[in-house]
Amino acid sequence: MVRSRVRLPARRGSHERSRTVKRLVALLAASVLAAACSGGADTITVYSGRTENLVGPLLERFTAETGIDVEVRYGQSADLALLIDQEGDRSPADVFISQSPGATGFLAERGRLRPLGAEVLDLVPAPYRSRGGLWVGLSGRIRTLVYNTERVDPADLPASVFDLVDERYRGRLAVAPANGSFQDFVTVLRERYGDDVALEWLRGIAANDPQRYPKNTAIVQAVGRGDVDLGLVNHYYALRAKAEDPDLPVENYFFPDGDLGSLLIVTAAGVVSTTEEPDLAERLVRFLLDEEAQTFFAEQTFEYPLAAGVEPPAVLPPLASIEVATYDLDRLGGGLERTKELIDASGLEGP
Repeated sequence: MVRSRVRLPARRGSHERSRTVKRLVALLAASVLAAACSGGADTITVYSGRTENLVGPLLERFTAETGIDVEVRYGQSADLALLIDQEGDRSPADVFISQSPGATGFLAERGRLRPLGAEVLDLVPAPYRSRGGLWVGLSGRIRTLVYNTERVDPADLPASVFDLVDERYRGRLAVAPANGSFQDFVTVLRERYGDDVALEWLRGIAANDPQRYPKNTAIVQAVGRGDVDLGLVNHYYALRAKAEDPDLPVENYFFPDGDLGSLLIVTAAGVVSTTEEPDLAERLVRFLLDEEAQTFFAEQTFEYPLAAGVEPPAVLPPLASIEVATYDLDRLGGGLERTKELIDASGLEGP
């Protein structure tokens, strides 16, 4: 409810003042009644690292179907996670929606998420939810190598992401070191193989004269123009670009044999531990996993729906046909700062 101040009218004749007072009393009574009705409405607060154009329509439909009002604060996932931790017991957030699993893992590690009920957890296959039951994946994106089909022979594509440090790829690769998904990939690389191996790979990429871009979108555009042959991106960027321009000469290459270069990264949701409305908060998470919401995610973003039984759009190859790499994403939470340190130390820091 929007609260407004009531301005008293200027002094007038007694009859007119009487009529004005009656109107004023009626107005105040209506305002009090509206406030009372609004005060009884259920409301939850969402901190969302996903953008308003994607999450907003779903939250509006949730309110229309349930009568539960939703207040939203949008921002970068990592920033919002830090804010929830800083707010501590005073945080107004009930639900956290994250673009990055690292931000969700951070909150889980800090004890800022509460366990979800089995009826919610069971909606998502085990590889795409928290082992401790603290969050669930909403949608998935796969790290991939986008290439220019007019400049690159598929036979020349690398068998592993580790091969990109080879001399034959010198000056041909684009990267976005400041991008959250790239940093999530490097964090998993560190966790799986150790900091030394991760730093060696980063230095190898940096020494191979890569083209640096601030975002994945810019990489796909550059590959499409022929400015650079290859780029490390999320799978959906090329699909979005081709939806706008079907003649764009770009394709995704998925690394084979479960190579880490084709890591599946999830967007996630969890209930904040200090919520005073746990049932309402969990109801929203469950809503985001129903078929209609999952289909909306997939059709709007070309990401993979993660709720069991929901099929991806026809433009996406089935997950079962791709040998994606998966990882215990709970372990991403504490490693982001160290990952950034290694990227900086490698000389690969972005523009």
